[in-house]
Amino acid sequence: MNRGLLSLILLLPLSLASPAQEVGTVTFVEGSLRVIRGAAVLRAGAGVRLHPGDIIETSDPGFLQLEFSGGTIVALGPSTRLFLLRPAGGHSRNTGGDKTPAAELVMLRGWLKGETGSDSGTYRYASPMLAVTTGGTIVLHAAPETSEVFIESGSAMVSETTHEGSSGHSTAAKAGQFLSRRAGKNVVAGSRPDSNFLETMPHPFRDTLPSRMSVFAGKPMQPKPDHQVSYAEVQPWLTMGRDWRRGFVERFRSRLDDKAFRNAVQEHIEDHPEWDPILHPDKYPPKPTASAGRSSDSSYGRY
Repeated sequence: MNRGLLSLILLLPLSLASPAQEVGTVTFVEGSLRVIRGAAVLRAGAGVRLHPGDIIETSDPGFLQLEFSGGTIVALGPSTRLFLLRPAGGHSRNTGGDKTPAAELVMLRGWLKGETGSDSGTYRYASPMLAVTTGGTIVLHAAPETSEVFIESGSAMVSETTHEGSSGHSTAAKAGQFLSRRAGKNVVAGSRPDSNFLETMPHPFRDTLPSRMSVFAGKPMQPKPDHQVSYAEVQPWLTMGRDWRRGFVERFRSRLDDKAFRNAVQEHIEDHPEWDPILHPDKYPPKPTASAGRSSDSSYGRY
């Protein structure tokens, strides 16, 4: 296929996106930035608007600043993988006595600093070991066998993350506290960050994050289409907690037309069994409906 035509095809869904879908802006990039939107891999830079469901990946070395509607600023360190599961600029809301965060971001690995002002509601930052819900400022680090969070200002609820991605036991935390959890262990709380956390934390996280949103007001930048996502690129997201990956079958289903992608999904089907009905529909016959066996005349016009 002509390369220019391929770029046009990849870009078409982006050009049709409604401004209402935009939830924030990339306002600073150091290194390179990759965004997975839909099933396409995009190259992005400062000024690119963020959409719900975007998967954001930074380089090493690298640093990134995101600014969301409502004023929340999120910085990412090198080799960080972030999923905008439920980004929103609105306020938190009460549902049945429980306060639902205004947004939820999932970080599989890396470093994140979130600064949420009083007008932004609360944000939930989740990692495979720990999740923190706050309206203040936090620094979160996630590695394969551990997660740790420092409450820089305000208060927070820190919870253990289950294998499915939901919240387990929760602990109330206040400014200055440091909480960590290792695989298979409970949360451990301390009065200050440990030396290793402070030494490895990205240097820009030591300061307040200045807003740069005004620089890009009215100047949206379009990301550059690169290629359709491969299985290796999306595997960590297909195998994360099931509560986080809902909707991914439909999102990436078109990639099954690629033989390599389809074969890889089949090879790792035990890690994401929700793909099996798509690969083998004959194993899952349709369930009979409640009206099965009735004559068409018996229910016609009833509703």
